[in-house]
Amino acid sequence: MEFGKVAQQQLSFIDYTLPPDMPVTAASLQRKSFGQPEVYVGCSSWAQKVWKGNLYPPKTRDADFLQEYVKHFNMIELNTTHYRMYDAEAIRKWKDKAAANPHFKFCPKFNQLISHIKRLKGADEITTDFLTSMLAFEDKLGPLFLQLNDNFTPKDYPALKAFLESLPRDLEIFLELRHRDWFGVPQTRDAVFELMHRLGIGAIVTDTAGRRDVVHMGLPTPALFLRFVGNALHPTDYVRMDEWIERIKEWSKVGLKSVYLGMHQSDEVAAPVLCDYFIERINNELNMSIARPFNNPEPNTLFNQ
Repeated sequence: MEFGKVAQQQLSFIDYTLPPDMPVTAASLQRKSFGQPEVYVGCSSWAQKVWKGNLYPPKTRDADFLQEYVKHFNMIELNTTHYRMYDAEAIRKWKDKAAANPHFKFCPKFNQLISHIKRLKGADEITTDFLTSMLAFEDKLGPLFLQLNDNFTPKDYPALKAFLESLPRDLEIFLELRHRDWFGVPQTRDAVFELMHRLGIGAIVTDTAGRRDVVHMGLPTPALFLRFVGNALHPTDYVRMDEWIERIKEWSKVGLKSVYLGMHQSDEVAAPVLCDYFIERINNELNMSIARPFNNPEPNTLFNQ
C-alpha cells in the first residue's frame, strides 16, 4: 500500500503516539460483559510466492495457496473484490478452500465501481449485486469495508449519508475515509462519525507513517478494524504495534467486542512476521491463545535469511 508512504530516513522522526479516543468511542464501548474480544489477524493476499519456503512449504502450488494460508491466519483482507466483480460460484470456491479453518473470515473490500467510479451515486443495483455475491461466503463472511477515494471530500457528505443509510443493517460494514478534510475540522469529523454510530457502521483505522491524521481513534461500533501499513520491519513497526497493544488492552476493559488486523508491508515477507509479533503480544497481555502463523519460535530469522 502506497498510501501514507514516507522515505525510510524519515521513519524515526515521526511521532507514533496514538491520540486520545474520540468521544464516539466512549459511546460505543460500554462494558456489558467481562469477555475478551474476538481477534482476527491476517494479510491482504494469500498469493505470495515469497512465503514459499518459510510460511508455506517450498513446493506449494499456486492453486493451493489459499488452503495453505488458512492454516496460518484466521482472516484475509480481501482487496481483490475491489477490482473485479465475482459471482457467487467463485465466492463459494474460496469458501470451500477455507473450510479447514472453522474460524476463518473473509473481509471483502467494496468494488471500485461503487466507491470510486460511481462515487456512491446511482449505485444501488451494482451494490445489491456485490453484496448478494458476498453472501455466498456464508459463515466465512467477515466485515465488508468501503474505502472512499482520496478525493472524496466532505462536500460529498450528502451522497455518503444517503448511501450508508441504504445499506442493510444485518451486515457488518466499515468505512475508510482518506481525504484530510474529514479529520481536519472537528465538526466535520464528529458529524460523520456520529452518522456511522447511529447506523452501526464501523470506521477503518489506517495506521500509516505519513498520514497520522487517519489514525483517528474513533470507534462508532465496539469493533476495531485496523489496516496497518508497515515498513519492512523497521524498528518503528514494533513501536507502533506496541502502542496498539496498549490501546486494545484499554478498550478491552470497557467493551471492545472484536479486533480485525489487516497487515500491509512494503516487503510481503515481513507481513506474517509482524502478525506473529502482534499475536504473541496480545496473547500475553490479554491471556489469549490465538494461533500464531509460525511454528518457529523466532520467526524474525526467516526475514533475515
